[in-house]
Amino acid sequence: MTIHNITKIPERIRRGKLFSVECPSRVILKHVTGRWGVLVLVALMGGTQRISDLLRKVEGVSSKMLAQTLQSLEDDGFVDRVYFPIVPRHMEYSLTPMGLEIGHKVESLADWIETNLPHVLKTQQQLQG
Repeated sequence: MTIHNITKIPERIRRGKLFSVECPSRVILKHVTGRWGVLVLVALMGGTQRISDLLRKVEGVSSKMLAQTLQSLEDDGFVDRVYFPIVPRHMEYSLTPMGLEIGHKVESLADWIETNLPHVLKTQQQLQG
């Protein structure tokens, strides 16, 4: 990236040292924008859900990966987990106010990708041969 391009980055991002390998925002960015993070956040935009509901909704995610993703998002303050001390064990997950805010942003990204998917696929085909 040239110096010219760096000056176009919003001041709040440059101040946060997002490009520094030691910047803690990179870990949060990974949690939010990873494949499962995006899908879990978008799924929870629909309201409170149990892990079994999320496993059905987010096809392809393993129970282990879903649990890890939910834990990371909870540790970051985006997801709230409520435990009900009954048998069998029952937990519900929902977005916190901050989770709802980031959820709207990743939902917009996901919507843009789905809207533009035909164009992206066509471009990929053209480049492959």
